[in-house]
Amino acid sequence: MLAVVAAAPATAASGNPDVKRYRYRIGPFHIQPGQNEIAFRPVLKSERPAVPGYITRIRPDLTYLDGRRPRVDVVHLHHAVWLNLSRRDATMGGPERFFAAGEEKTIFMLPPGYGYYYDPNDRWVLNHMLHDLVGKPADVYVVYEIDFVPADSPTGQKMKAVRPIWMDVQNGSLYPVFDVYRRAGGDGKFTYPDEQPNAYKGRPKNVWTVDQDGVLLAGAGHLHPGGLYTDLWLKRKGVRPARVSCRQRSAAARRRCRARALTVDGSWVRLLRSKAKYFGKKGPVDWDLAMTGSPANWRVEVRKGDELRINATYDSSRAAWYESMGIMVLYMAVGERGKNPFKTKVDYIGRTTHGRLPENIDRGGRPTNLPNPLKLPAGGPAPPVIGIADFRYQVGDFLLPGNGKRPPIVRRGQRITFVNGDEGKLAYHSVTSCREPCNRSSGISYPLADGRFDSGQLARKLPGVGRVQWTLNTARLKPGTYTYFCRIHPFMRGSFRVQ
Repeated sequence: MLAVVAAAPATAASGNPDVKRYRYRIGPFHIQPGQNEIAFRPVLKSERPAVPGYITRIRPDLTYLDGRRPRVDVVHLHHAVWLNLSRRDATMGGPERFFAAGEEKTIFMLPPGYGYYYDPNDRWVLNHMLHDLVGKPADVYVVYEIDFVPADSPTGQKMKAVRPIWMDVQNGSLYPVFDVYRRAGGDGKFTYPDEQPNAYKGRPKNVWTVDQDGVLLAGAGHLHPGGLYTDLWLKRKGVRPARVSCRQRSAAARRRCRARALTVDGSWVRLLRSKAKYFGKKGPVDWDLAMTGSPANWRVEVRKGDELRINATYDSSRAAWYESMGIMVLYMAVGERGKNPFKTKVDYIGRTTHGRLPENIDRGGRPTNLPNPLKLPAGGPAPPVIGIADFRYQVGDFLLPGNGKRPPIVRRGQRITFVNGDEGKLAYHSVTSCREPCNRSSGISYPLADGRFDSGQLARKLPGVGRVQWTLNTARLKPGTYTYFCRIHPFMRGSFRVQ
Protein backbone atom coordinates (compact mmCIF):
# COMPACT_ATOMS: atom_id res chain seq x y z
CA MET A 1 0.00 0.00 0.00
CA LEU A 2 1.28 3.42 -0.91
CA ALA A 3 2.41 5.23 2.21
CA VAL A 4 0.78 8.57 2.83
CA VAL A 5 3.46 10.59 4.56
CA ALA A 6 2.49 13.09 7.20
CA ALA A 7 5.42 14.67 8.97
CA ALA A 8 4.00 17.64 10.81
CA PRO A 9 6.04 20.85 10.67
CA ALA A 10 8.61 21.10 13.41
CA THR A 11 7.69 23.03 16.51
CA ALA A 12 9.85 24.06 19.43
CA ALA A 13 9.65 21.37 22.13
CA SER A 14 11.17 23.47 24.90
CA GLY A 15 12.87 26.77 25.51
CA ASN A 16 15.84 25.44 23.56
CA PRO A 17 15.46 26.27 19.83
CA ASP A 18 17.69 23.30 18.93
CA VAL A 19 15.05 20.83 20.22
CA LYS A 20 12.39 20.28 17.54
CA ARG A 21 9.15 18.35 17.85
CA TYR A 22 8.07 16.30 14.83
CA ARG A 23 5.03 14.10 14.30
CA TYR A 24 5.23 11.17 11.88
CA ARG A 25 2.60 8.75 10.58
CA ILE A 26 3.47 5.21 9.52
CA GLY A 27 0.99 3.61 7.15
CA PRO A 28 -1.84 3.63 6.43
CA PHE A 29 -2.66 0.12 7.59
CA HIS A 30 -5.82 -1.60 6.41
CA ILE A 31 -7.26 -3.73 9.20
CA GLN A 32 -9.46 -6.59 8.12
CA PRO A 33 -12.57 -7.48 10.18
CA GLY A 34 -11.43 -9.21 13.35
CA GLN A 35 -7.72 -8.97 12.53
CA ASN A 36 -5.19 -9.78 15.27
CA GLU A 37 -2.08 -10.46 13.20
CA ILE A 38 1.63 -9.87 13.94
CA ALA A 39 3.31 -8.21 10.96
CA PHE A 40 6.40 -6.22 9.99
CA ARG A 41 6.66 -3.07 7.89
CA PRO A 42 9.69 -0.97 6.92
CA VAL A 43 9.65 2.57 8.30
CA LEU A 44 10.29 4.67 5.21
CA LYS A 45 12.82 7.50 5.22
CA SER A 46 9.95 9.89 4.63
CA GLU A 47 8.41 8.69 7.91
CA ARG A 48 11.38 9.76 10.05
CA PRO A 49 13.92 12.62 10.27
CA ALA A 50 16.06 13.46 7.26
CA VAL A 51 19.24 14.40 9.17
CA PRO A 52 21.36 12.78 11.89
CA GLY A 53 20.52 13.67 15.44
CA TYR A 54 19.29 12.56 18.85
CA ILE A 55 15.79 11.48 19.86
CA THR A 56 15.05 12.57 23.42
CA ARG A 57 11.31 11.83 23.66
CA ILE A 58 8.79 9.59 21.85
CA ARG A 59 5.01 9.72 22.27
CA PRO A 60 3.14 6.90 20.46
CA ASP A 61 -0.42 7.03 19.14
CA LEU A 62 -2.93 5.36 16.83
CA THR A 63 -5.35 7.31 14.63
CA TYR A 64 -7.86 6.88 11.85
CA LEU A 65 -7.00 8.52 8.54
CA ASP A 66 -8.82 11.69 9.57
CA GLY A 67 -6.81 12.03 12.79
CA ARG A 68 -9.45 10.77 15.22
CA ARG A 69 -8.29 8.23 17.77
CA PRO A 70 -10.14 4.89 17.79
CA ARG A 71 -11.61 3.71 21.06
CA VAL A 72 -9.56 1.02 22.73
CA ASP A 73 -12.51 -1.42 22.61
CA VAL A 74 -12.91 -0.90 18.84
CA VAL A 75 -9.39 -0.88 17.32
CA HIS A 76 -6.53 -1.93 19.52
CA LEU A 77 -2.79 -1.25 19.33
CA HIS A 78 -1.77 -4.56 20.87
CA HIS A 79 1.85 -3.61 20.35
CA ALA A 80 4.24 -1.64 18.17
CA VAL A 81 8.00 -2.21 18.42
CA TRP A 82 10.51 -0.02 16.58
CA LEU A 83 13.48 -2.08 15.35
CA ASN A 84 16.81 -0.79 14.04
CA LEU A 85 18.19 -3.43 11.67
CA SER A 86 21.52 -1.59 11.47
CA ARG A 87 22.35 -2.18 15.14
CA ARG A 88 22.57 -5.18 17.41
CA ASP A 89 20.18 -5.66 20.33
CA ALA A 90 21.90 -5.57 23.74
CA THR A 91 20.06 -8.43 25.45
CA MET A 92 19.19 -10.79 22.59
CA GLY A 93 21.35 -9.99 19.58
CA GLY A 94 19.55 -9.52 16.28
CA PRO A 95 17.98 -6.15 15.37
CA GLU A 96 18.00 -3.53 18.11
CA ARG A 97 14.65 -2.95 19.82
CA PHE A 98 14.82 0.71 20.81
CA PHE A 99 11.21 1.67 21.55
CA ALA A 100 7.87 -0.04 22.12
CA ALA A 101 4.26 0.93 22.74
CA GLY A 102 1.08 -0.83 23.74
CA GLU A 103 -2.42 0.51 24.15
CA GLU A 104 -1.37 2.28 27.36
CA LYS A 105 0.79 4.54 25.12
CA THR A 106 3.68 5.08 27.54
CA ILE A 107 5.83 8.10 26.64
CA PHE A 108 9.61 7.62 26.54
CA MET A 109 11.69 10.56 27.80
CA LEU A 110 15.39 10.91 28.56
CA PRO A 111 17.03 13.37 30.97
CA PRO A 112 18.60 16.52 29.46
CA GLY A 113 21.85 16.00 27.61
CA TYR A 114 21.06 12.43 26.47
CA GLY A 115 19.39 10.99 23.39
CA TYR A 116 19.03 7.94 21.19
CA TYR A 117 21.38 8.59 18.27
CA TYR A 118 19.62 8.56 14.92
CA ASP A 119 21.27 7.99 11.54
CA PRO A 120 18.99 8.49 8.51
CA ASN A 121 20.83 5.65 6.76
CA ASP A 122 19.80 3.17 9.47
CA ARG A 123 17.13 0.68 8.44
CA TRP A 124 14.03 0.81 10.63
CA VAL A 125 11.22 -1.73 10.78
CA LEU A 126 7.95 -1.59 12.73
CA ASN A 127 6.79 -4.84 14.33
CA HIS A 128 3.08 -4.28 14.86
CA MET A 129 -0.01 -6.14 16.01
CA LEU A 130 -3.19 -4.20 15.22
CA HIS A 131 -6.34 -5.74 16.61
CA ASP A 132 -9.92 -5.17 15.52
CA LEU A 133 -12.33 -6.12 18.31
CA VAL A 134 -15.67 -5.47 16.59
CA GLY A 135 -15.48 -7.42 13.35
CA LYS A 136 -15.40 -4.37 11.07
CA PRO A 137 -12.65 -3.11 8.73
CA ALA A 138 -10.68 0.03 9.49
CA ASP A 139 -7.80 2.10 8.14
CA VAL A 140 -5.34 3.56 10.64
CA TYR A 141 -1.94 5.15 11.08
CA VAL A 142 0.61 4.27 13.74
CA VAL A 143 1.75 7.70 14.88
CA TYR A 144 4.81 8.73 16.83
CA GLU A 145 5.79 12.22 17.97
CA ILE A 146 9.45 12.85 18.74
CA ASP A 147 11.63 15.53 20.25
CA PHE A 148 14.70 15.72 18.05
CA VAL A 149 18.06 17.48 18.33
CA PRO A 150 20.02 17.73 15.04
CA ALA A 151 23.55 16.43 15.49
CA ASP A 152 25.14 19.54 13.95
CA SER A 153 23.30 21.98 16.23
CA PRO A 154 25.11 23.53 19.21
CA THR A 155 23.06 21.35 21.57
CA GLY A 156 23.52 18.26 19.40
CA GLN A 157 27.31 18.58 19.51
CA LYS A 158 27.13 18.21 23.31
CA MET A 159 24.65 15.33 23.43
CA LYS A 160 25.53 11.86 24.72
CA ALA A 161 24.13 8.72 23.12
CA VAL A 162 22.17 6.12 25.06
CA ARG A 163 21.90 2.40 24.56
CA PRO A 164 18.46 0.71 24.77
CA ILE A 165 18.22 -2.32 27.07
CA TRP A 166 15.17 -4.54 26.50
CA MET A 167 14.08 -6.55 29.55
CA ASP A 168 11.27 -9.09 29.15
CA VAL A 169 9.96 -11.98 31.25
CA GLN A 170 9.80 -13.97 27.99
CA ASN A 171 12.76 -12.37 26.22
CA GLY A 172 13.53 -14.04 22.91
CA SER A 173 10.17 -15.77 22.48
CA LEU A 174 8.40 -15.26 19.16
CA TYR A 175 5.25 -14.40 21.07
CA PRO A 176 6.46 -13.32 24.55
CA VAL A 177 3.36 -14.00 26.65
CA PHE A 178 2.28 -15.99 29.71
CA ASP A 179 -1.02 -16.87 31.39
CA VAL A 180 -2.28 -15.67 34.77
CA TYR A 181 -4.88 -18.02 36.19
CA ARG A 182 -7.57 -16.79 38.50
CA ARG A 183 -6.62 -17.05 42.20
CA ALA A 184 -3.03 -17.94 41.28
CA GLY A 185 -0.44 -16.72 43.75
CA GLY A 186 -2.60 -17.24 46.83
CA ASP A 187 -2.90 -13.58 47.92
CA GLY A 188 -4.83 -12.17 44.98
CA LYS A 189 -1.59 -11.35 43.18
CA PHE A 190 0.51 -13.48 40.86
CA THR A 191 4.14 -12.70 40.02
CA TYR A 192 5.69 -14.19 36.90
CA PRO A 193 8.04 -16.04 36.69
CA ASP A 194 8.61 -16.25 40.46
CA GLU A 195 5.33 -18.05 41.19
CA GLN A 196 5.23 -20.13 38.02
CA PRO A 197 6.95 -23.53 38.45
CA ASN A 198 8.96 -24.53 35.39
CA ALA A 199 8.39 -21.14 33.73
CA TYR A 200 11.47 -21.72 31.60
CA LYS A 201 13.04 -24.74 30.01
CA GLY A 202 16.73 -24.10 30.50
CA ARG A 203 18.19 -20.61 30.86
CA PRO A 204 15.89 -18.00 32.47
CA LYS A 205 14.62 -15.53 29.88
CA ASN A 206 14.11 -12.71 32.37
CA VAL A 207 17.79 -12.28 33.37
CA TRP A 208 20.51 -10.38 31.49
CA THR A 209 24.20 -10.15 32.38
CA VAL A 210 25.46 -6.59 31.98
CA ASP A 211 28.24 -6.48 29.39
CA GLN A 212 29.58 -2.93 29.97
CA ASP A 213 29.94 -0.51 32.84
CA GLY A 214 27.46 2.34 32.73
CA VAL A 215 24.47 4.14 34.18
CA LEU A 216 20.77 3.36 33.77
CA LEU A 217 19.11 6.69 32.98
CA ALA A 218 15.46 5.90 32.33
CA GLY A 219 12.96 3.06 32.15
CA ALA A 220 9.27 2.19 32.19
CA GLY A 221 7.28 -1.02 32.09
CA HIS A 222 4.59 -2.51 29.88
CA LEU A 223 1.68 -4.62 31.14
CA HIS A 224 -1.68 -5.84 29.91
CA PRO A 225 -5.03 -5.34 31.68
CA GLY A 226 -4.89 -6.93 35.11
CA GLY A 227 -1.25 -5.91 35.50
CA LEU A 228 -0.12 -4.15 38.66
CA TYR A 229 3.61 -3.51 38.21
CA THR A 230 6.89 -4.68 36.75
CA ASP A 231 10.00 -4.81 38.98
CA LEU A 232 13.65 -4.52 37.96
CA TRP A 233 16.30 -6.16 40.18
CA LEU A 234 20.11 -6.18 40.30
CA LYS A 235 22.58 -8.70 41.69
CA ARG A 236 26.33 -8.19 41.95
CA LYS A 237 28.69 -11.05 42.67
CA GLY A 238 30.11 -10.88 46.17
CA VAL A 239 28.05 -7.84 47.20
CA ARG A 240 24.99 -7.84 49.43
CA PRO A 241 22.66 -4.87 49.91
CA ALA A 242 23.13 -2.75 53.01
CA ARG A 243 20.44 -3.43 55.60
CA VAL A 244 18.81 -0.64 57.58
CA SER A 245 17.22 -1.15 60.99
CA CYS A 246 14.04 0.93 61.40
CA ARG A 247 13.37 0.82 65.14
CA GLN A 248 12.32 4.41 65.69
CA ARG A 249 9.68 5.05 68.33
CA SER A 250 7.04 6.80 66.27
CA ALA A 251 5.18 5.16 63.38
CA ALA A 252 5.86 8.21 61.18
CA ALA A 253 9.60 7.94 61.81
CA ARG A 254 9.53 4.24 61.01
CA ARG A 255 7.74 4.94 57.70
CA ARG A 256 10.31 7.58 56.77
CA CYS A 257 13.11 5.15 57.62
CA ARG A 258 11.62 2.36 55.54
CA ALA A 259 11.20 4.74 52.60
CA ARG A 260 14.96 5.40 52.71
CA ALA A 261 15.88 1.74 53.11
CA LEU A 262 16.91 -0.52 50.28
CA THR A 263 14.25 -2.93 49.07
CA VAL A 264 15.91 -6.31 48.80
CA ASP A 265 15.08 -9.85 47.77
CA GLY A 266 17.86 -12.01 49.15
CA SER A 267 21.00 -10.95 47.29
CA TRP A 268 18.98 -8.88 44.79
CA VAL A 269 18.32 -5.16 45.20
CA ARG A 270 15.30 -3.60 43.52
CA LEU A 271 16.10 -0.76 41.13
CA LEU A 272 12.69 0.23 39.80
CA ARG A 273 9.01 -0.54 40.16
CA SER A 274 7.01 0.64 37.13
CA LYS A 275 3.46 0.75 38.43
CA ALA A 276 0.13 0.78 36.58
CA LYS A 277 -2.17 3.61 37.62
CA TYR A 278 -5.79 2.79 36.75
CA PHE A 279 -7.88 5.93 36.38
CA GLY A 280 -11.38 4.45 36.47
CA LYS A 281 -13.37 2.95 39.33
CA LYS A 282 -13.21 -0.55 37.84
CA GLY A 283 -9.64 -1.12 38.93
CA PRO A 284 -7.10 -3.32 37.11
CA VAL A 285 -9.40 -4.76 34.46
CA ASP A 286 -8.97 -2.54 31.39
CA TRP A 287 -6.64 -0.26 29.40
CA ASP A 288 -7.65 2.94 31.25
CA LEU A 289 -4.19 3.22 32.77
CA ALA A 290 -0.79 4.85 32.63
CA MET A 291 2.57 3.42 33.68
CA THR A 292 5.01 5.18 35.98
CA GLY A 293 8.53 5.72 34.70
CA SER A 294 11.82 6.14 36.52
CA PRO A 295 12.47 9.38 38.44
CA ALA A 296 14.24 12.15 36.51
CA ASN A 297 17.42 11.80 38.62
CA TRP A 298 17.46 7.97 38.67
CA ARG A 299 21.06 7.38 37.38
CA VAL A 300 21.70 3.84 38.66
CA GLU A 301 25.25 2.58 38.25
CA VAL A 302 25.70 -0.93 36.85
CA ARG A 303 28.91 -2.83 36.21
CA LYS A 304 30.01 -5.45 33.76
CA GLY A 305 29.07 -8.85 35.18
CA ASP A 306 26.05 -7.59 37.12
CA GLU A 307 22.78 -9.44 36.57
CA LEU A 308 19.53 -7.62 35.83
CA ARG A 309 16.23 -9.43 36.41
CA ILE A 310 12.63 -8.47 35.67
CA ASN A 311 9.33 -9.87 36.93
CA ALA A 312 5.70 -8.84 36.46
CA THR A 313 2.82 -8.91 38.96
CA TYR A 314 -0.88 -9.21 38.03
CA ASP A 315 -4.10 -9.11 39.97
CA SER A 316 -5.50 -12.66 40.05
CA SER A 317 -8.46 -12.10 42.36
CA ARG A 318 -11.00 -10.90 39.78
CA ALA A 319 -10.21 -12.73 36.56
CA ALA A 320 -7.84 -14.92 34.60
CA TRP A 321 -5.54 -13.02 32.23
CA TYR A 322 -4.36 -14.97 29.21
CA GLU A 323 -1.47 -13.95 26.96
CA SER A 324 -0.12 -11.38 29.41
CA MET A 325 3.18 -9.51 29.08
CA GLY A 326 5.86 -8.11 31.38
CA ILE A 327 8.37 -5.83 29.64
CA MET A 328 10.61 -2.95 30.68
CA VAL A 329 12.60 -0.83 28.22
CA LEU A 330 15.66 0.82 29.76
CA TYR A 331 18.19 3.35 28.45
CA MET A 332 21.84 3.22 29.47
CA ALA A 333 24.79 5.61 29.16
CA VAL A 334 27.92 3.50 28.70
CA GLY A 335 31.02 4.28 30.73
CA GLU A 336 29.43 6.75 33.15
CA ARG A 337 29.19 6.66 36.93
CA GLY A 338 26.05 7.01 39.03
CA LYS A 339 24.38 5.99 42.28
CA ASN A 340 25.51 2.76 43.90
CA PRO A 341 22.22 0.86 44.46
CA PHE A 342 23.84 -1.25 47.19
CA LYS A 343 24.42 1.84 49.31
CA THR A 344 21.69 4.25 48.15
CA LYS A 345 17.97 3.59 47.67
CA VAL A 346 17.07 4.19 44.02
CA ASP A 347 13.68 2.50 43.52
CA TYR A 348 11.38 5.40 44.32
CA ILE A 349 8.27 5.18 42.14
CA GLY A 350 8.29 7.91 39.51
CA ARG A 351 5.41 9.72 37.86
CA THR A 352 3.00 8.45 35.22
CA THR A 353 4.15 9.40 31.73
CA HIS A 354 0.73 10.81 30.78
CA GLY A 355 -2.73 11.51 32.15
CA ARG A 356 -6.03 9.81 31.42
CA LEU A 357 -6.65 9.10 27.72
CA PRO A 358 -10.29 9.55 26.60
CA GLU A 359 -10.00 6.77 24.02
CA ASN A 360 -9.00 4.31 26.75
CA ILE A 361 -12.06 4.84 28.94
CA ASP A 362 -13.79 1.48 28.79
CA ARG A 363 -17.54 1.20 28.17
CA GLY A 364 -18.06 -2.50 28.78
CA GLY A 365 -20.59 -3.97 31.19
CA ARG A 366 -23.67 -1.90 30.36
CA PRO A 367 -27.18 -3.41 30.01
CA THR A 368 -28.09 -4.75 26.56
CA ASN A 369 -30.92 -6.61 24.87
CA LEU A 370 -28.88 -9.81 24.64
CA PRO A 371 -30.74 -12.88 25.93
CA ASN A 372 -30.20 -14.34 29.37
CA PRO A 373 -29.23 -17.97 28.68
CA LEU A 374 -30.14 -18.93 32.26
CA LYS A 375 -33.78 -18.19 31.42
CA LEU A 376 -33.87 -19.63 27.92
CA PRO A 377 -35.35 -23.07 27.24
CA ALA A 378 -32.76 -25.72 26.41
CA GLY A 379 -31.89 -26.29 22.79
CA GLY A 380 -31.31 -29.60 21.11
CA PRO A 381 -28.45 -32.00 21.83
CA ALA A 382 -25.05 -30.41 21.29
CA PRO A 383 -23.21 -31.72 18.23
CA PRO A 384 -19.72 -33.18 18.70
CA VAL A 385 -18.25 -30.30 16.65
CA ILE A 386 -19.24 -26.63 16.93
CA GLY A 387 -17.88 -24.43 14.19
CA ILE A 388 -16.98 -20.75 14.49
CA ALA A 389 -17.65 -18.73 11.34
CA ASP A 390 -18.40 -15.10 10.52
CA PHE A 391 -17.90 -14.16 14.19
CA ARG A 392 -20.59 -16.54 15.42
CA TYR A 393 -20.52 -19.80 17.35
CA GLN A 394 -22.65 -21.95 15.11
CA VAL A 395 -24.68 -23.41 18.01
CA GLY A 396 -25.86 -21.51 21.10
CA ASP A 397 -24.60 -18.08 20.01
CA PHE A 398 -26.50 -15.21 21.63
CA LEU A 399 -26.96 -13.50 18.24
CA LEU A 400 -28.33 -16.47 16.29
CA PRO A 401 -31.94 -16.10 15.17
CA GLY A 402 -34.87 -17.97 16.70
CA ASN A 403 -34.12 -21.13 18.65
CA GLY A 404 -30.48 -21.10 17.54
CA LYS A 405 -29.54 -19.00 20.56
CA ARG A 406 -30.86 -21.57 23.03
CA PRO A 407 -28.11 -23.36 25.01
CA PRO A 408 -27.56 -26.82 23.51
CA ILE A 409 -27.71 -29.82 25.85
CA VAL A 410 -24.40 -31.45 26.75
CA ARG A 411 -24.33 -34.77 28.57
CA ARG A 412 -21.80 -34.57 31.39
CA GLY A 413 -18.55 -36.11 30.19
CA GLN A 414 -19.30 -35.37 26.54
CA ARG A 415 -16.48 -33.87 24.53
CA ILE A 416 -17.20 -30.84 22.36
CA THR A 417 -14.72 -29.69 19.72
CA PHE A 418 -14.72 -26.04 18.64
CA VAL A 419 -13.21 -25.26 15.20
CA ASN A 420 -12.25 -21.75 14.02
CA GLY A 421 -13.42 -21.36 10.45
CA ASP A 422 -12.41 -17.67 10.30
CA GLU A 423 -8.67 -18.18 10.54
CA GLY A 424 -8.17 -17.68 6.81
CA LYS A 425 -9.59 -14.17 7.27
CA LEU A 426 -6.97 -13.39 9.97
CA ALA A 427 -9.73 -13.56 12.60
CA TYR A 428 -8.59 -15.62 15.57
CA HIS A 429 -11.08 -16.72 18.21
CA SER A 430 -11.24 -18.30 21.64
CA VAL A 431 -13.76 -20.19 23.77
CA THR A 432 -13.33 -18.58 27.20
CA SER A 433 -15.64 -19.09 30.16
CA CYS A 434 -17.33 -16.02 31.68
CA ARG A 435 -19.68 -15.57 34.59
CA GLU A 436 -23.32 -16.15 33.73
CA PRO A 437 -25.38 -14.60 32.23
CA CYS A 438 -22.49 -12.82 30.41
CA ASN A 439 -24.92 -10.66 28.43
CA ARG A 440 -23.81 -7.05 29.04
CA SER A 441 -22.06 -4.76 26.56
CA SER A 442 -18.61 -5.77 25.39
CA GLY A 443 -15.40 -3.92 26.22
CA ILE A 444 -11.96 -4.59 27.62
CA SER A 445 -13.37 -5.00 31.13
CA TYR A 446 -16.39 -7.07 30.12
CA PRO A 447 -16.72 -9.98 29.88
CA LEU A 448 -13.91 -11.14 32.16
CA ALA A 449 -12.45 -14.64 31.98
CA ASP A 450 -13.51 -16.48 35.14
CA GLY A 451 -10.90 -19.22 34.75
CA ARG A 452 -13.10 -22.31 34.40
CA PHE A 453 -12.01 -23.12 30.84
CA ASP A 454 -10.19 -21.46 27.96
CA SER A 455 -9.23 -22.71 24.53
CA GLY A 456 -6.40 -20.27 23.93
CA GLN A 457 -6.30 -18.47 20.61
CA LEU A 458 -7.38 -20.77 17.80
CA ALA A 459 -4.88 -19.60 15.24
CA ARG A 460 -2.50 -21.75 13.29
CA LYS A 461 -0.52 -18.71 12.09
CA LEU A 462 0.11 -17.20 15.52
CA PRO A 463 3.59 -18.07 16.92
CA GLY A 464 3.45 -20.79 19.54
CA VAL A 465 -0.18 -21.74 18.87
CA GLY A 466 -0.42 -23.87 15.74
CA ARG A 467 -4.03 -25.10 16.03
CA VAL A 468 -7.50 -24.02 14.94
CA GLN A 469 -9.53 -26.43 17.04
CA TRP A 470 -9.93 -27.22 20.72
CA THR A 471 -11.83 -29.92 22.60
CA LEU A 472 -13.67 -29.27 25.86
CA ASN A 473 -14.15 -32.24 28.19
CA THR A 474 -17.26 -31.55 30.28
CA ALA A 475 -16.58 -34.35 32.80
CA ARG A 476 -15.40 -31.86 35.45
CA LEU A 477 -18.34 -29.49 34.97
CA LYS A 478 -21.31 -29.69 37.29
CA PRO A 479 -24.82 -29.70 35.84
CA GLY A 480 -25.93 -26.19 34.88
CA THR A 481 -25.73 -23.50 32.20
CA TYR A 482 -22.29 -22.26 31.15
CA THR A 483 -21.50 -19.13 29.19
CA TYR A 484 -18.40 -18.26 27.21
CA PHE A 485 -17.04 -15.54 24.95
CA CYS A 486 -14.22 -14.80 22.55
CA ARG A 487 -11.59 -12.77 24.36
CA ILE A 488 -10.24 -11.52 21.02
CA HIS A 489 -13.71 -10.32 19.92
CA PRO A 490 -15.66 -9.97 23.17
CA PHE A 491 -18.99 -9.25 21.47
CA MET A 492 -19.10 -12.95 20.59
CA ARG A 493 -21.03 -14.93 23.26
CA GLY A 494 -22.28 -18.47 23.53
CA SER A 495 -23.68 -20.96 26.02
CA PHE A 496 -24.38 -24.65 26.64
CA ARG A 497 -26.23 -26.59 29.33
CA VAL A 498 -24.72 -29.59 31.09
CA GLN A 499 -27.14 -32.34 32.21
